[in-house]
Amino acid sequence: MSTRKIAFAAVIGAAYAALTILLAPISYGPIQFRISEVLCILPFFFPVSVWGLFVGCVIANLLSAYGALDIAFGSLATLLAALCTMHLGRMYSRRLRGEGTAFKAASCVPPVVINGLIVGALIAYETTSAAAAFWPAFILNSLQVGFGELAVMFALGLPALIFLPGTKFFGTLSLLYSQDLQ
Repeated sequence: MSTRKIAFAAVIGAAYAALTILLAPISYGPIQFRISEVLCILPFFFPVSVWGLFVGCVIANLLSAYGALDIAFGSLATLLAALCTMHLGRMYSRRLRGEGTAFKAASCVPPVVINGLIVGALIAYETTSAAAAFWPAFILNSLQVGFGELAVMFALGLPALIFLPGTKFFGTLSLLYSQDLQ
């Protein structure tokens, strides 16, 4: 991995952490709209961004009220979702090479499902004391977290997936990403 790609991932991680922390009132809790999750589209185009997202999420989750569980499992949820999005991006670039809005929409689904289930489970675990209360809390929290993720990924992430590749900024970013330092 080149120095440039490590720096690229670090910038993504810093942006994720900064956005999450800056928007803390809506970034944490059972009902969350983590605007930083829009960056989860980046592995579709730039595989190394997976690691930046993971580290950025670890940093952001240091401030979570759910403590070590959120640092570990919340961050692993973002890593798993980013890896899925990266693999879908690789499939897209090998097979479709062009349009494919439905395929890009499908790439927004892994963060919704994975974060909904994993973060929903850890919030339910942290907020219930009786074992019988876990399952109703899990369902409710999974739906709430999943809804917030769905709103971010489909209101912001999908339009970015569709329109970003046609911008000059994306062309510059792609050029920077693909060049290796000599």
